[in-house]
Amino acid sequence: MAKSKSSHRWIQAHEKDSYVQQARDEGFRSRAVYKLQEIDQRDHLLKPGITVVDLGAAPGGWSQYAAKQLGPQGNVFALDILAMDPLPGVEFLQGDFQQETVLTELLDMLGERKVGLVISDMAPNMSGIRAVDQPRSMGLSELALDFARRVLAPGGALLVKVFQGEGIEALTRELRDNFQRVQVRKPKASRSQSRELYLLARGYDV
Repeated sequence: MAKSKSSHRWIQAHEKDSYVQQARDEGFRSRAVYKLQEIDQRDHLLKPGITVVDLGAAPGGWSQYAAKQLGPQGNVFALDILAMDPLPGVEFLQGDFQQETVLTELLDMLGERKVGLVISDMAPNMSGIRAVDQPRSMGLSELALDFARRVLAPGGALLVKVFQGEGIEALTRELRDNFQRVQVRKPKASRSQSRELYLLARGYDV
């Protein structure tokens, strides 16, 4: 019963969320689009004509925004373990990014293209136990970095979601070994009670 009441309160809060309402009004698939939008408007990541890979894409808000910003000359490749309805200008692959066969398929889709930006909003299914969730989250962030190192063009960028806690300092050091600049972003659309942050690494140095 307690869980039901908690779920009901979450639904009520979600419905009153100004970003949820704004996303509906503007035709975006999720409120998460405003996290990417704020970072992009500040850091100018989405340049017309580049190739972008969106990891953890469903339901598609980030891909939707990216495709709009890149224009017809750009390319967006999206991946998620969940299904995602088609989007104009977006090639989608459903699969578990942690599986080598799925990674290989994504690399095949990219072909010879060099990627200008990798964006990752991936998060594990949360158990509520930080000692379990934090390592899982950091594992996904490490996979995103490994992938970025394989596909980014020189000077490219990686935007990756992390959760405050153990492992962030080590990941940040690793990013600084591969990129010229690493910054932390906490967009306004991130819920205040959330531990999520975004690490933005720019100037990939091959």
